[in-house]
Amino acid sequence: MKSFFWGIIFTLVALAAGAYIFVTHGWVPANADAKPGALETWAAHTSLRATIKRDAPTDPVPVAANDENIIAGIKIYKTNCAVCHGASDAQASNIATGLFQHAPQLARHGVSDDPEGKIYWYVKHGVRLTGMPSFSDSLTDKQIWQVVLFLKHMDSLPRKAEKVWEAVPSAQM
Repeated sequence: MKSFFWGIIFTLVALAAGAYIFVTHGWVPANADAKPGALETWAAHTSLRATIKRDAPTDPVPVAANDENIIAGIKIYKTNCAVCHGASDAQASNIATGLFQHAPQLARHGVSDDPEGKIYWYVKHGVRLTGMPSFSDSLTDKQIWQVVLFLKHMDSLPRKAEKVWEAVPSAQM
């Protein structure tokens, strides 16, 4: 039994040493244009889903879904998000094209079917090891909720808000 125990310890130490050597010799790709491995992809997606399930707010949206707040959300999106997530034409900018992971072009692949709390969590906290930054230190909670309202209603905007959204210039210009 004693040798079995030491065999397990030796195996764990050898695996840890092998992983350390693998990482410290640059055999794990660090470049943004490399395809991630299956383990990295699984770990990132699994952790993100579990974190959002645990931490995303489930309370009702504390900001009214009216023209004023949706238009404010469009303006905040234009300034902070459009360079990566695109404008109403859904054309990716050069920055968005070079990002890893590729930022979804939200006019094409929106988040209107996601719960508001999940969208809020993404905007407020960002996503580790992607290009998605946290806006918790640069936007107020009200501003984040305004962006959430815009994104949630992007596919059915009121006429006044639709005009503002259509006027957001493409990054391809």
